[in-house]
Amino acid sequence: MVIVLVSIAIWAGLLAAHGGFWLASEIDDDDADGADPPLWPEVVAVVPARDEAEVVARAVRSLVAQDYPGTFRIVLVDDGSSDGTAGVALAAAGRSGAGSGSGRLTVVQGSVPPAGWTGKLSAMQRGVREAEELSPSARYLWFTDADIEHAPDTLRSLVARAEEDGLAMSSRMADLRCYSVAERALVPAFVFFFQMLYPFARVNRPSSRVAAAAGGCMLVNRASLASAGGLRAIKDEIIDDCALGALMKKEGPIRLTLTRRSRSVRPYEGWRDIGAMISRSAYAQLGYSPLVLLGTLAGMAIVYVNPVVFALRGPGWIHAAGCAAWLMMAIAFQPMLRFYRRSPLWGLALPAIALFYAVATFMSAWRHWQGRGGMWKGRAQSRRT
Repeated sequence: MVIVLVSIAIWAGLLAAHGGFWLASEIDDDDADGADPPLWPEVVAVVPARDEAEVVARAVRSLVAQDYPGTFRIVLVDDGSSDGTAGVALAAAGRSGAGSGSGRLTVVQGSVPPAGWTGKLSAMQRGVREAEELSPSARYLWFTDADIEHAPDTLRSLVARAEEDGLAMSSRMADLRCYSVAERALVPAFVFFFQMLYPFARVNRPSSRVAAAAGGCMLVNRASLASAGGLRAIKDEIIDDCALGALMKKEGPIRLTLTRRSRSVRPYEGWRDIGAMISRSAYAQLGYSPLVLLGTLAGMAIVYVNPVVFALRGPGWIHAAGCAAWLMMAIAFQPMLRFYRRSPLWGLALPAIALFYAVATFMSAWRHWQGRGGMWKGRAQSRRT
């Protein structure tokens, strides 16, 4: 009786009083209609890339094709790749009319991450240093990933909104690839759970302490980043985008939205691939705490799994209450399913999806305890505790 009532109370609270996270209403659709600034500031894109030959060409072509009216340069940091990432990137830029001779794309080599740095942040820092040499007057750094393909007006709309609102950071959650069965089942839930942790409306409210960002597309005011201590201030963070969002919100307003302008082209064909993606950072999200891990797993059981058990096996009003909680979570999932153009029936599968995420979260802790936490392209990067 207590558990089923707690489940209903939690879902009622999430639907009514958690920043409207489930509505998926913070979208960049109106950004293209913003007023153009009187002078378009200089921007440098920084792209960390490690063994990304499979996807980097599409990312580079989309950056070269930006219709940005101001000065725009691209710095790609080849972070110890063994698959010819740098050559693929240069060839893609050359075919697009912006090879290294044009000055638009610069490829630099990364190095072994210094002690205390994660690999991606070390590569981003290398890109920042190169950007300072190439474009000392650049107002913005555009951090983007080697697996993200941008629409031609992406940078223009980002800068226009940042200039109009005086943003320290503007970030967009890329439209994640959603084709395979595993992707269709798990990807919309990934964004749903992210919004539950970081309601975008609260992120975008200057008076709120909630801060986050999405690493595939982050436009950062360079002076604000320097004032905050630069990337060195978050050098050991695995969840680098949210750490950067929190850092930048101390310097000024930030903005985080969903978008269709920026799309991930990285395939996650199987369940194991997505499980590994979740496991890479889940335990870091919990602060590497076994007690928080136990509390999280117990909470997920109460919120997602128990309503189904009660709905299928509970007697009388407990059965009805379980059905009600199950229906509430299915309703909460609908806006995100619409955003990803998935069937509303996936809402009924949310308990099973959440169970998959719970297992992946436990595996994240298990790998950390084995010394393999935060594994990415052969690097174990989680903090030792």
